[in-house]
Amino acid sequence: MPDAETKSVLIVEDEILVALDMEAVALDLGLECVGIAADKPSALDLAAKGADIALVDINLRDGETGIEIGQRLAREHGITVVFMTANPSLLGDGVAGAIGVLPKPCSSRDSASVLRYAIQRREGRVPPLPAPQALRLFG
Repeated sequence: MPDAETKSVLIVEDEILVALDMEAVALDLGLECVGIAADKPSALDLAAKGADIALVDINLRDGETGIEIGQRLAREHGITVVFMTANPSLLGDGVAGAIGVLPKPCSSRDSASVLRYAIQRREGRVPPLPAPQALRLFG
């Protein structure tokens, strides 16, 4: 799916079955998964591997640390962040550095559409289609 340069994804999710499903979707799209993190320390450690995109849940093994993780991934590592959470209202009108939120539960099809969109945004291309319907964009 991506162009000649393979894009990489960091998955920040503490529910292993959900994380493995996200990983499968990413791999099906030809993306590399740099890892799965269940808490803030592991997410920040994995970010050093150079992920392009991060899918970030809010409620993790160490509490509601996802918002801070998303902000730091974007600000400190230049990662394109998409939140995937069952609690989208916790994000208010948006989070600095993140492009939007995909409410959970979501289908693999929705996850794939959001990843494609995030890649296009990261590459600076105007998507040929509007943002996926399931994705709520931030400002």
